Amino acid sequence: MNRRTKIERKTKETTVFLDLNLDGSGRADLQTGLPFFEHMLDLWSRHGFFNLIIRAEGDIEVDPHHLVEDIGLCLGRAWYDALGNKKGIRRYGSFAVPMDDALVNAVADLSGRPYLHYHMPLPAGQVGSMEPELFKEFWQAVVNEGRFNLHLFMNHGHNKHHIIEASFKAAARALNEASSFIEGYDEVLSTKERLE
Repeated sequence: MNRRTKIERKTKETTVFLDLNLDGSGRADLQTGLPFFEHMLDLWSRHGFFNLIIRAEGDIEVDPHHLVEDIGLCLGRAWYDALGNKKGIRRYGSFAVPMDDALVNAVADLSGRPYLHYHMPLPAGQVGSMEPELFKEFWQAVVNEGRFNLHLFMNHGHNKHHIIEASFKAAARALNEASSFIEGYDEVLSTKERLE
């Protein structure tokens, strides 16, 4: 089974090309013009064992919001397409990741129903060139197009970089677990026999 998808999206504000392989080795090749965001996506790829290529540009001189959201939309669409019919996958995944002062939990259900619970009360101020609220916008776009349920919540922490990093690593591990296969099981893990 080849769980790899390529997505292209072009608007007046952004151009995004994205290539996602769910069964990779954790390699990322990213060009977005947003170094801190690339760092987070690289961590997501590495800790989820996903291969991810992104070539994206947009009106970041205005605000990174458009580009971050559109990358999220493309990543979500690629995720949904790459999963295919979801036969044999675990469906659920959860993981807690510490990063020095920060501890963040991620819980995922590849249910076909988009929902984001984002409890990440970050201190005020930018991290890198980005406002902290952009990360919620990113994950909202991912779950909307990926059609899955994701709960991200911070237990504690005070350093923004550490908190956000822990959230990307935790999400990666939870999604890796949820999308992994149950040995010897080849059905859809739902009494409806569908996850959409």
